[in-house]
Amino acid sequence: MTLRFVLDPELTAALRQQLVTLWTEVTNAGGAVGFVAPVTEEQVRPVADDAFAGIDAGPDRLLVGYADSGAPVAFLIFASNRFALKEHWRVLKRVMVHPDRQGTGYGAALMGEAERLGRKLGLEALQVTVRGGLNLERFYERCGYREVGRLPGALRLAPGDDRDEILMWLPLV
Repeated sequence: MTLRFVLDPELTAALRQQLVTLWTEVTNAGGAVGFVAPVTEEQVRPVADDAFAGIDAGPDRLLVGYADSGAPVAFLIFASNRFALKEHWRVLKRVMVHPDRQGTGYGAALMGEAERLGRKLGLEALQVTVRGGLNLERFYERCGYREVGRLPGALRLAPGDDRDEILMWLPLV
């Protein structure tokens, strides 16, 4: 199976719902995308709506990967720093692949497409932040990113369960 990527698809009500469902399923499968499982779509929706507002307004861009079936199975957001001195790079946020498709190369394909588009958009670098304790940084290292910083205990998943926030960087020039 292959992925078909679309940058800035029309954010219809149907696509918004599909992305909220995907986000919920990824979280509940253990994905580190802003929540701790278990979550419901009702909990994810307000955060997703805020993210969609940044896309609707224009500074942020949405990249969606569609399966052969036409369903979205992966997405990420090119988030603007909303600061003139940082307009030459973006933060990739909410990077996710449907749990049933993990281990198939879809994540690497999504990150490869983000890198390709970053270069096409004239960006000089991409950053991702990673939740410590899950070995996710190894995946991003395989995609060419390197760790450039670590905020110890910055993420509190539960009382007594603090995780590092790892900053990873990919130069594009």
